[in-house]
Amino acid sequence: MTAVKVLKPPPASAGTTRRVLAGIRLTWLHLRTRRVPAGILALAACGGVLRAALYWHWTFAGLYARQQQIPLIIEAGAAAVIAVTAHSPFGETEQATGRWLPYLRLFAAVGMCGLAIALLQLGAAGESLNEGVLVLARNIIGITGIGLLCSLVTGGLLAWTLPMGYMAFCQYALFQAWTAPWTWPVRRPADRGAWICACAVFAAGLLLFTIVGPRTRLSDDS
Repeated sequence: MTAVKVLKPPPASAGTTRRVLAGIRLTWLHLRTRRVPAGILALAACGGVLRAALYWHWTFAGLYARQQQIPLIIEAGAAAVIAVTAHSPFGETEQATGRWLPYLRLFAAVGMCGLAIALLQLGAAGESLNEGVLVLARNIIGITGIGLLCSLVTGGLLAWTLPMGYMAFCQYALFQAWTAPWTWPVRRPADRGAWICACAVFAAGLLLFTIVGPRTRLSDDS
């Protein structure tokens, strides 16, 4: 009687398992130190506020009522939340020792941006959102890019200032009926120039944020 040998795949090495677990733990610690879980709750709250605004027709008077600028304020708020999660409590020590840090920054920023779009769209589901999900997505990615660029100068804790300032500027641009592509929140969904500007700002902010990281102190020693 011939014995047939059954070939079994070799078990995963203990070293590989440890590396995977260490990678998961590192990612979780990175997200916790940036208060990403609290940021996700804030984004969910933005989605809830957007739902209430659309359901009860919250509006300003005059021109703003026709253009529904409340959604723009909420979208800018969501982008500001993402920018604030760039803050690191460990500062220069983390930058000097973490070789995976750029990848974690990229993962966190892109993931939060996608989650913000999903949660706000979920909040607007079944309601009449001005210009639809395309403008919502364009506003979030563009204003998030502004926030990431701001974090390079001010640090994560103050990275919300420029996104909110840009939002206020866009309110004025709408009142003045400006058509420049760099005022993309007030442009139509199919406006190619507006999409190019928003995506370019997001790409620049994400690239520099990933490589350089947010500023860790407001004054340099050099």
